[in-house]
Amino acid sequence: MTRDIKKLAKEIRKEEASLPLHHEANFERLLLAELHLKKTKRISVKWISIAASVAILISVCSLFFLKNEEEKIPENIPVKEMTLGTISPEFNTIETYYVNSINLEISEIEIDNSNKELIDGYLLKIAELMNEYTLLTKELNTKGVNNATIDAL
Repeated sequence: MTRDIKKLAKEIRKEEASLPLHHEANFERLLLAELHLKKTKRISVKWISIAASVAILISVCSLFFLKNEEEKIPENIPVKEMTLGTISPEFNTIETYYVNSINLEISEIEIDNSNKELIDGYLLKIAELMNEYTLLTKELNTKGVNNATIDAL
């Protein structure tokens, strides 16, 4: 059972492996067929142009819709108006003092036939002053804060 390694090597050399006929040609043919079988897939220019067109269409449509939404201003949001009280706390205290004084004096007056005409005249004058006050407040809101409007108020 024991064999000498030198003898084994000599026997192997004698039995040199021989390849079948046309082995090399068959190998080259199969190798070329295998290499050229797998083609890389190319995305066609047609599909790229379609995708680009769709992307441009979506972006243009979204711009128009977003622009229209920005232009729409809700009408039911109240706009905070500027008054003397919002300009300065001192003006606010003066304004409330005079309004409360006028309301207190009006509530203390007893109306009878003798002073009815006088009271109606004063109430008309107060109504005119209130109209003028609202006009000046609107002017304050539109033109902004200026000394002439504040002095008039």
